[in-house]
Parts: sequence; structure tokens; C-alpha cells
Amino acid sequence: MNESFKALADPTRRQIIRLLREKDRTAGEIADYFQMTKPSISHHLSALKHAGLVQDERKGQFIVYSLDTTVLEEVLGWFLELTGTGKSSEAKLPAAGDPVRKLQSDKEEL
Repeated sequence: MNESFKALADPTRRQIIRLLREKDRTAGEIADYFQMTKPSISHHLSALKHAGLVQDERKGQFIVYSLDTTVLEEVLGWFLELTGTGKSSEAKLPAAGDPVRKLQSDKEEL
């Protein structure tokens, strides 16, 4: 997950993900949206691929990039768990009769 956070920290990479959310694109199509060299775009795509956020597939002489939502879903699940709104966080909460929960509610009443 560390590679995902590292890749998502860059605004250019986040914009590439937005573009790929709309539809699959070649590196050249992605480069048309930016004012940077194609090797720079290629570097960003490589980092996104290494992080598991995009996939590439050769179609003839082109390589088509697509969004891989598996890692994004994992990251989102982690955030939801962290905020207490995810499914797995609900299972970890103490039950109503649990002594830990009783102590917490007693402290809140003080």
C-alpha cells in the first residue's frame, strides 16, 4: 500500500487516474492533456503501474493503459476503516455490555 500512497501523492498521477477513469488511453492520448515530455508521462505511468493502480495491454503497435481499481478499493477500505465507517471497523467495536465500552461511557458522563 505504501507504493500506492507514494504514487497518489503526485498531482500529475492523480490527474492521469482521472483520465483513465473516463476511458482507457494510450500514453500519447494521456500526454495530450499535459505540457510535459512523453518520457515524463511514461515515467508517471510506470510509477502508477508499479503501484498497481494502472494496467497496460499491447494492442498492435500501441500500449493501452487502463485503471485498476483493486488497489484503490483497498486504499479506500483502509481509509473507511480508519474513520470508523468501514465494515471491518464495526466488527472491532466493543459490544454494548463490554466492560471497556462501559468504562468509556462512564467517562463521557463525567
